[in-house]
Amino acid sequence: MRVDVQGLTVRYGDVTAIDDMSFSLSGNKIYGLLGRNGSGKTSLMSVLAGYRRAIGSVQLDGEPVFENAAAMRKVCLVRHPADAADKSDKVSHVLEYGAAWRDTWDNAYALELSELFKIGLKSKVGELSLGQRSAVGAVIGLASRSPLTMLDESHLGMDTPTRYAFYDALLNDFMAHPRTIIVSTHLIEELSSLLEEVVIIDSGRLVLQEEADVLRSRGTEVVGNAADVDEFTEGLTVLSEKSLGRTKSAMVFGQLDDSGLVRARQLGLELGPIALQDLFVHLTEPVGGKR
Repeated sequence: MRVDVQGLTVRYGDVTAIDDMSFSLSGNKIYGLLGRNGSGKTSLMSVLAGYRRAIGSVQLDGEPVFENAAAMRKVCLVRHPADAADKSDKVSHVLEYGAAWRDTWDNAYALELSELFKIGLKSKVGELSLGQRSAVGAVIGLASRSPLTMLDESHLGMDTPTRYAFYDALLNDFMAHPRTIIVSTHLIEELSSLLEEVVIIDSGRLVLQEEADVLRSRGTEVVGNAADVDEFTEGLTVLSEKSLGRTKSAMVFGQLDDSGLVRARQLGLELGPIALQDLFVHLTEPVGGKR
């Protein structure tokens, strides 16, 4: 499913959550939606799901989503932790609701995931732990097989083994059933290997949209003798520095040209990639104490 957003603005009274945002997602990818708290991620997903009227244009495969029942049936938005579910309902009933709303629902897969995450179908949602409620949301999101599936921090509350089982299930099912998946997360490094494209927003504005591998190539870790590292990084954008005795490492932002690579070899410096999370922090860093 292709997503096209043009001039999108969302306001809550005097607060502007999304400020004249425009972007397009070509579809059949796993996208990472990254932003600090209060950046507008949840508001954006709500509009994409058709839950909220907004200023501007939001189209899914060329059709408006708001007040369009046919388009909304192709979308699944899971919030943390399965907030939309009535906590007095049994898990089995929640899954039945999911099946009733979505033509693409795979009930056999939903039961398989429930067993994987050790969720009792007869349990009431309100009696589950926070991590188990998050797992219910993950089951709904994956089993829906919706052309546009959005997971808004839906993995939070899961313990580490369950999160990794969820990541494996997400990737395997995407490979078998390609669709447009948007994942909002603060656990960037855990999910970074799954993300094909990254959309970074801050203070309701689009900061960057880029393929994850291209974004990673923008940063380099430089390690070597402290004096040599200082000489090499002079004039470059340095994100952070660490020293241990005479050895120093520096993370720099910006692609190095051929002359830079040659100079690094001449100085005996080691060059390596830096984490996607470090690049995200730099790109959303407050300037002068303001964002």
